[in-house]
Amino acid sequence: MIIDDLEALTAAATIEEVWSILLKTMGRFGFDRLIYGFAHFRATATISDASEALILSNLPQQYMKRFIDDGLYFNGPMVRWAADNVGAMSWQMLADQISAGTLPEAQARVVAVNHAYNVVAGYTIGFAHNVGRAKGALGLIARPGLSQTDADAIWARYGREIMLICNIAHLRLSTLPSASARNVLTKRQREVLEWVGQGKTSQDIAAIMGLTQTTVEKHLRLAREALQVDTTAQAILKAAIHKHIFLVEN
Repeated sequence: MIIDDLEALTAAATIEEVWSILLKTMGRFGFDRLIYGFAHFRATATISDASEALILSNLPQQYMKRFIDDGLYFNGPMVRWAADNVGAMSWQMLADQISAGTLPEAQARVVAVNHAYNVVAGYTIGFAHNVGRAKGALGLIARPGLSQTDADAIWARYGREIMLICNIAHLRLSTLPSASARNVLTKRQREVLEWVGQGKTSQDIAAIMGLTQTTVEKHLRLAREALQVDTTAQAILKAAIHKHIFLVEN
């Protein structure tokens, strides 16, 4: 079964496919709700702005609005743990800190919100990455009715398999384009950014694509606007990070 899961993950062509497989696989282990985040470049060594990160979850939209849009994640104790650590951590850590009275008040408020949405037991994984400012993390939330003791028992039996599957999924999620990646830029906008990324000038690109230099500059301007950046260099960086350029044509 695990071999089948790994084969499916490695064969997936989009983020959406990988995410669907991961949800199904983790659900079999008893973790039926997941929340994943990956930031290519953190502004600091701590926690990234969620607006520049890939965020995936099957948690209710109302919860995600509070946790992500309202910024609760900045004080999420397991988010903060994952920002500084690699590996897996049981949420028993939270219970221990609460019992000892060492959990900061702001983090305790996040735990209270989690409990209101039945996010009470699970594990958090902090992923290793070979780019200094990149960071990925995954929250595995035990299905309703399971205690942290139950989650720990699942981990004791299947933890190695879960880590293997989640690490492969993370490697795929951090490198694949989303199914909507092609819709952010037009084909012409992608082409001109790709040529600039390969060191070509606007004059070069005009000759290569059979366009006027003015038209090339127009496509570059529209690409910057679509990506909400100020310079072409920023556009190339953002487009590359979010897999909007150098896509394999179907």
